[in-house]
Amino acid sequence: MKRLFYILPVFAFVALASVLYLSLRPAPLATMRSALIGRPAPALTLPGLGGPGITPADLAAPGRVTLVNVFASWCIPCREEAAQLQQLARAKGVRLIGIAYKDRPEAASAFLAQYGDPFEKVALDADGRAGIEWGISGVPETFVLDRHGIVRGHFGPLSQDGLVIDLLPSIAVASRY
Repeated sequence: MKRLFYILPVFAFVALASVLYLSLRPAPLATMRSALIGRPAPALTLPGLGGPGITPADLAAPGRVTLVNVFASWCIPCREEAAQLQQLARAKGVRLIGIAYKDRPEAASAFLAQYGDPFEKVALDADGRAGIEWGISGVPETFVLDRHGIVRGHFGPLSQDGLVIDLLPSIAVASRY
């Protein structure tokens, strides 16, 4: 009985510490749900990066799904997902729009020159206000919009597996609207 008196608090402490530790770990971005899902994309006009900017009309494309990818030149996962974005750029019925988040124009241009530019248009969000409107929690993040500009999916860094398992099914769903 005396042993139980000493061992029971230790087990209780370990159980409580485990529960607290697991509750503090954030969910992966691929499983996070954006508050924008089912709503129109933010109606923002952003300056272009070496070309025309992005207007709200650019986010709705009749008959096509639009992917809005928020990236930055200083972002390591953005470099890793560049190959997946190149694959998506070759897909028919899908268009990519990029938003360079809190980046300098010359750094974003150098990033696209080095890793490839899969985007139809690229906008610059130098002060991060568009990121706030989109509700991003970090970069990279990709939003799937249907042809009416309604957000149908939201994903964090894209891997090859995530492209096949998560993003492509979301594109298929968005194409039905």
